[in-house]
Amino acid sequence: MLRSMYSGISGMKNFQTKLDVIGNNIANVNTYGYKKGRVTFQDLMNQTVSGASRATANRGGQNAKQIGLGSTVATIDVISTQGSMQTTGRALDVGISGDGYFVVRQGNNEMFTRAGNFYLDSEGRLVTGQGQLVQGYGMSADGTINQTALNDIVIDTDTTMAPQATSNLSLKGNLKNSQPGNEQEVIDFKVKDSLGQDLDLRIVLTNNGDNTWAYEVTSTSAGVSFEGDSVTGTLKFDSEGAFVSGSNQFTLNLTNNAESGQTINLDLSKLTQFDSSTSANIDTVDGNSEGYLESFNIGSSGEVNGVFSNGEVRVLSQLVLATFSNSGGLMKAGSNLFQQSNNSGLPNYGVASEGRGSLLSGALEMSNVDLSEEFTEMITAQRGFQANTRIITTSDEILQELINLKR
Repeated sequence: MLRSMYSGISGMKNFQTKLDVIGNNIANVNTYGYKKGRVTFQDLMNQTVSGASRATANRGGQNAKQIGLGSTVATIDVISTQGSMQTTGRALDVGISGDGYFVVRQGNNEMFTRAGNFYLDSEGRLVTGQGQLVQGYGMSADGTINQTALNDIVIDTDTTMAPQATSNLSLKGNLKNSQPGNEQEVIDFKVKDSLGQDLDLRIVLTNNGDNTWAYEVTSTSAGVSFEGDSVTGTLKFDSEGAFVSGSNQFTLNLTNNAESGQTINLDLSKLTQFDSSTSANIDTVDGNSEGYLESFNIGSSGEVNGVFSNGEVRVLSQLVLATFSNSGGLMKAGSNLFQQSNNSGLPNYGVASEGRGSLLSGALEMSNVDLSEEFTEMITAQRGFQANTRIITTSDEILQELINLKR
């Protein structure tokens, strides 16, 4: 009789825990990056009245007789399903579509979060709303991403881009096969010197009539000469109009205070010679003048792209995502943060889209709490709690009858 009362008490405690978890889920229905919790139960223990007996030649076997003594909480799980994306249009809002967690630094501790509402502090560092420092990969001296160590992501709005001299130039398009040799094709273009100044160059192409074109590179800018006095060459095509040979390299000698001896690779391999209209033109020219950081954006792989006043776009750093062999083993640390536990496994760092989720700039992941599911579970927990209170009151009434036997 008392066993039923204590079983009812254990049931009430368990359903109270379930209601606590449900209440927390509902409270965080609009929390960015929140992952809902779930409670599961298991029976507590069983009192064996009689054990099982083996069958004999004259008598069959008997099952054990056991009385259960209540229930207990088996697990409180973190359900890591994907939350829906909400568009915000804000450059520093980033949502994760798929697996992975942002890595942030809190003192000397690494924490993890799905909430991508980031901000810039007074030193240009990318931080969470509570000031944790967002981690990522920085840039090496050669302009590539350095994936050997995690660093604080810093977006310095005073960043400038030094001038860079042109070193590569390419043409594309078609040269008309039947164009008369006395009708030259002239293409004017500009290149940059080491100070970022524009130099006016011109390439003149003349049809030789035997699937070859003669070309000459000249300059109309003062103080510019070519090593070897002139740059000439022959552009050759096959009988089907495809490029065969003709790319070249030339060196500029400058007297305008810029670095002299500037070498430029001339790539003509994208040109064709068909009997259609001539469309040859400049394809790409590298080099740039000095530029100032005007804006930035975050790409789908987490690269932080800086947009400069000279029209150039450069990668400044790259966000890092961490995955775990058991993400359900992460421990919630408050403030939308998770921390590594003994059962989560070690973090596996990398960039988005390499076995990890992709990033959506200008969007945030919403909570994965489903209100209809939570209210249904609330009703179930409430009725379970009420049923266990009935066990206690019924047991109490029977005890009262026993007491009344002696009057």
